[in-house]
Amino acid sequence: MSINFEALDLRAFLAVAEAGSFRAAADALALSQPALSRRIQRLEGLVGGPLLERTTRRVALTALGRELMPLVRRLLDEADSGLFGLRGAAGRGARVTLACVPTAAFYFLPAVIARFTEQLPEVRFRILDLSATEGLDAVSRGEADFGINFLGASDAAVSFDPLLEDPFVLACRRDHPLAAQPRVDWADLQPYRLVTVGRESGNRILLETALARENVRMRWFYEVTHLSTSLGLVEAGLGVSVLPRLATPQGEHPIIVTRPITPRVTRTIGIVARRGRPLAPAAQRFRELLIETWADKVSADGDRP
Repeated sequence: MSINFEALDLRAFLAVAEAGSFRAAADALALSQPALSRRIQRLEGLVGGPLLERTTRRVALTALGRELMPLVRRLLDEADSGLFGLRGAAGRGARVTLACVPTAAFYFLPAVIARFTEQLPEVRFRILDLSATEGLDAVSRGEADFGINFLGASDAAVSFDPLLEDPFVLACRRDHPLAAQPRVDWADLQPYRLVTVGRESGNRILLETALARENVRMRWFYEVTHLSTSLGLVEAGLGVSVLPRLATPQGEHPIIVTRPITPRVTRTIGIVARRGRPLAPAAQRFRELLIETWADKVSADGDRP
């Protein structure tokens, strides 16, 4: 049995879900609100249940709506990608969706997107800056074309192509005693108050797993949600932090310095994509440019990312 979705029904649903408002979605699609409502009702009739519910302030997805959302995005992206192939290099209507850990979104993407946009200025980007676990899930569910992550190498559902090794380093104030050392051992950190991210963080899990193999146990004092918050505590002189080098200030910082830690613990940053799902032309071109740009940078900079 086949279900005949209309593209505008899907776009109507996506617009309302993303805007959280029938009025804003109707304006974006140049439809009247009654016409937009009919599109949503038609789609709900086809899938057999309500997709949206109005709360006191906005429109929210139902459980069925949340389940349908990745499929709708995938169908529309594939439709846009087909148009991209027909329209040639101009890329009108194409969109690339990326799921990236925040450090990668900040460090990897701006320069590569700028270079890509010079070649294909009309390709749009949707960047999901998510935690490692959430980003991997977004790729696995098909919400993102591909992702940049340090998880996924052992996941059979996705492919993982390494880009670089990103070591964990010490971040401390310039006036801290450990700043006088060119490098530190894990044991050197024991007397000081350490800042770390929460136990649900992929970085925390990776680091503690590696340290357990070295029979090293760290005494964490402050626990935060975001790596950037840990740097704020370090800058305020409340403690020191261990975090990936990509998450530390690049270049000279007036207050914070970093030092390598031995034995070295690293995370491998790579491109993750769902197995068995070919990338659309725009996404494939961006992936190739990302790898090419990073290879050029590593050649120029050597070991440092």
